[in-house]
Amino acid sequence: MRPPARPRASGTARPRPGAEASAAQGPAARVAAARGPAGAGPAERGTDEEHPAERGPEPRRTGRGRADERRPSPELPVQEAPGRAAGSRRGEAGTLRFPGRPGNDLPAEPADGAVRPAAFPGGRDDVVSDRLADRLAERTAMARHRFLRRLGWSIASVAALAGLVWAAFFSPLLALDPEQVRVTGQGTTIDVGQVRDAVTGRAGVPLPRIDTVGLREEILAMNAVKNVQIERVWPDGLAVTLTSREPVAAVPQQGGLHALMDAEGVQVATVKEVPDGLPSIAVSLSDGEAGHRAMDAALAVLGALPPKLAADISTVSAATQDDVRTTLSDGRVIRWGSGDQVELKIRVAQALLRAEPSATTIDVSSPALPVTN
Repeated sequence: MRPPARPRASGTARPRPGAEASAAQGPAARVAAARGPAGAGPAERGTDEEHPAERGPEPRRTGRGRADERRPSPELPVQEAPGRAAGSRRGEAGTLRFPGRPGNDLPAEPADGAVRPAAFPGGRDDVVSDRLADRLAERTAMARHRFLRRLGWSIASVAALAGLVWAAFFSPLLALDPEQVRVTGQGTTIDVGQVRDAVTGRAGVPLPRIDTVGLREEILAMNAVKNVQIERVWPDGLAVTLTSREPVAAVPQQGGLHALMDAEGVQVATVKEVPDGLPSIAVSLSDGEAGHRAMDAALAVLGALPPKLAADISTVSAATQDDVRTTLSDGRVIRWGSGDQVELKIRVAQALLRAEPSATTIDVSSPALPVTN
């Protein structure tokens, strides 16, 4: 706010001091004289500062004159800012300018995030750099620790797996012990010693490496073995369960020998004398295919008989496949016909044997119409 102008005295105006010199020196000198010495206060600049009303209106300054007025005085102390102040803005030359604070231009932060030397002596940039280095070292150490721990677990797992494989497939811990081999179900026709020799031939081999399929095929190839099951008994044994082929009749052979045949027509063994309780089949095998069909029909009838009735049969004859006959130990004859409907024929024959014990011949070739004699 400009102070009120003082009334000017009447009369002739007193010329201002230095006016003649200013007029003589030219416009530039007059401007410098009007400003006064640099850093001088209002009291030192003459009467114009004391009485602004006595001056005429200041001329409008443009161009370099206004720029000179905005230029900060070199004698003003520059205050160092501790950090980025609120409301600061980035200048075009890469510095931070604080409006209204001449001389407080701070270097801008690098855009690439690189660490620069400290801009202010005694600042916190060195502390931040040390902390960043510590964090990087800590992360590196943690990553190395995780890698080493993962590597250790992997090596331990591989070693444990290798140990298990060696113990199961190559060590004597699970090796077959001949004393732990059990053979059951041999029946009356299987050579148990031959089977045991085949099994104990794998002694010393770990159980996981024993080829049970190959061993089963080897045992099935033996005489009188109908089926076999092999199970591993941990840690060092085998259980062998046999199903034997039991002979149901003896077929006369050349040279006075007899072939023991089961119900499926498979030759079980060859003997000189017919075992007690085993019937002999009188079948003419010289007829070729017809003789073999007659023998198969006779074996089918014998194989279906209950044990009590089969033990009472002394001889079996089959002239053809449709004329199978059996002779009991008391001389009675049962005519079975073919091997069809054997179970029904057996029930009818048992009923007639109980109903007519005096009958010498029982014909059940047609089970719906049996005939007794």
